[in-house]
Amino acid sequence: MTAFKDTIRAENPRPVDTAGVTDVPTVRRDGVVRAVNLREGIIDIPGGLRLHHGARLEAARLGWRMTGPAAAPIVVVLGGISGHRTVFTLDPARIGWWSEVVGPDLALPTDQLQILAFDYLGGSGETTGPSNGEWFPAVSTYDQAELLLRLLDHLGIKKLHAIVGASYGGMVAMAFAQRYRERVSRLLVVSAADRAHPMATAWRSLQRRIVRLGLDSSRPEAGLELARALAMTTYRSPNEFAARFSGAAHEIDGRFVFPVEEYLLARGEDYAKRYQPDGFLILSESIDLHRIDATQVNVPVTAIAVREDQLVPTADMRALCARLPQAELLEMSSIYGHDAFLKECSQLKNLFAAPLGLVRGAEGTP
Repeated sequence: MTAFKDTIRAENPRPVDTAGVTDVPTVRRDGVVRAVNLREGIIDIPGGLRLHHGARLEAARLGWRMTGPAAAPIVVVLGGISGHRTVFTLDPARIGWWSEVVGPDLALPTDQLQILAFDYLGGSGETTGPSNGEWFPAVSTYDQAELLLRLLDHLGIKKLHAIVGASYGGMVAMAFAQRYRERVSRLLVVSAADRAHPMATAWRSLQRRIVRLGLDSSRPEAGLELARALAMTTYRSPNEFAARFSGAAHEIDGRFVFPVEEYLLARGEDYAKRYQPDGFLILSESIDLHRIDATQVNVPVTAIAVREDQLVPTADMRALCARLPQAELLEMSSIYGHDAFLKECSQLKNLFAAPLGLVRGAEGTP
């Protein structure tokens, strides 16, 4: 059996027992205060990893985090390539990437579920990844699935209640269910298919070229900023941009700057402060390398498509569901396009409730 070593970290500077558990107070909207267990750690995997595309990592580590009532069903939550193990937090010093959807009384209620997440292999988190321009092997969604399997074994979790995966996380969820169907009861997949659409690959390929140009020119942050700015045009919808950015350009230092241009560059600059170019390259490529056999995903799947999604067209989600043995397709509309999974808490709350068996409100109504 692989040997593991945990470094347990508490969300707040308070004592943590040997089991790595601390209580974080959660205030529900009805005013009830409840303690929510928090476990967080870094697992060293000295046996290394044989990766799907042929390379081998001689040593690897995995950053993970779990919050929620100890006896509640365990749901793994996975997001896009910018997602990380801090899905939500009540600590203002940390930012949860899905804080509008995960939390007390939200679409994924932390008073009813244990939420487990991890940092992706090859990314910018605590899990093993590239740094300082060093070569790093290609990463598959199957590799992320294997890391999740090792994490479940380490934590003694025999079977998950569900995996909720959005964007890249939905791809990882399906890869896991294909390989390890006995370890998960069902999937909820938002804006993800069994393979990338060629147009989406075209957009991401250009983003990666921009990042590499920045690295080759000794301007890594500038390259990542511009690539992320371009990516934002694919995450959102034309309707949103028309509503928000139809104002006139204004002159700055002798040249005209458009409102949408300012927005995109600001988003790119913010992103480059928090993520590494190398990790972006690895995980962006992993999306486009993704290809699973949907006919072998033998667990119930609830797939959620966004009609305005430019990256994962509704037609691709319909084709996915036609190949899956046990699938239902739910469609929603959102001005946010692919980013709807980050913004549309109310719609997701209604769509998540039945598949996850959630109780809503004091009288059990959604």
